[in-house]
Amino acid sequence: MNITIYHNPRCSKSRATLELLRARGLEPNIVEYLKSPLSKEQLKTILGQLGMHASDLARRKEEAWQQAGLGDESTDDKILDAMVTHPVLIERPIVVCGDRAIIGRPSENVGKLID
Repeated sequence: MNITIYHNPRCSKSRATLELLRARGLEPNIVEYLKSPLSKEQLKTILGQLGMHASDLARRKEEAWQQAGLGDESTDDKILDAMVTHPVLIERPIVVCGDRAIIGRPSENVGKLID
């Protein structure tokens, strides 16, 4: 099973999700998206796999949300551009398996993807 986790090692939810995957005998491809930011196209692909809009994946309480001039009326395109520039705006962790993805908040959500 080919699994990728978009991971922030400083985030407790992200660490818990990684531990859950490993406890199930899975060793995912780990992408530290703060160190290796995702492109707009990669984000669009992940959003499609999640079945979400960019606004659903955004961490609105981050300071970068305000700095990017984002608000409730912001388009997905504008939010995606901000996520490329400020990857801290991306909700985490995201786990991708095949053509499906899920947000590991809570980490038990991952079971819906891998079971």
